[in-house]
Amino acid sequence: MKQVSATSRIASLGLTFALLWSAGTAAATAQTAAPPEAPATLNAVDFNFVGQANLGAPFQIDSGRLAETKATSAAIRSYAHLMVTTHIPVVDALNVILKKKNVTPSNTLLHGAYDAMIFTLEADHRAAFDRNYVNGQVEYQKGNAALFEQEIQNGADPDLKEFARQTLPKIVDHLHRAEKLAAEAGRLASK
Repeated sequence: MKQVSATSRIASLGLTFALLWSAGTAAATAQTAAPPEAPATLNAVDFNFVGQANLGAPFQIDSGRLAETKATSAAIRSYAHLMVTTHIPVVDALNVILKKKNVTPSNTLLHGAYDAMIFTLEADHRAAFDRNYVNGQVEYQKGNAALFEQEIQNGADPDLKEFARQTLPKIVDHLHRAEKLAAEAGRLASK
């Protein structure tokens, strides 16, 4: 049986996340009414946003905690610490909004993808961990920025749109930091 590399698994999971995200976004944009499982107070775009954002921030905390201890680079550990410390208030802020609206998001398909990504990171070691974590962050932050931009442009709920507006600059900053880490890792690998 052929063994699949950790990089291939991460790339596959990243692709899975991207496909799930784009499918959810396309479906949310195409629908004029919220899906049947959506609370009456949320339209399809808002419901899609809540489901993904509700899982994304905890994923960032969990993967960041792994990277704080497993990364070989002080720069990656510092970035991971930033992911943990900045996403805890994001989770709290989103939960306040959801509680106020009596919304309980559920997206079990994405939950499985996140669990698989965490499992893969747990199995990685040293340089492979660093590479997969950083490359995963670049891809994740790109998708996350697009998700938040989608909510800002097409969401209907004013609280969720404001949450997205306030959070997007942090996501863009995280993306730039992750891209810088990836570029630095590429320079080191080419030496």
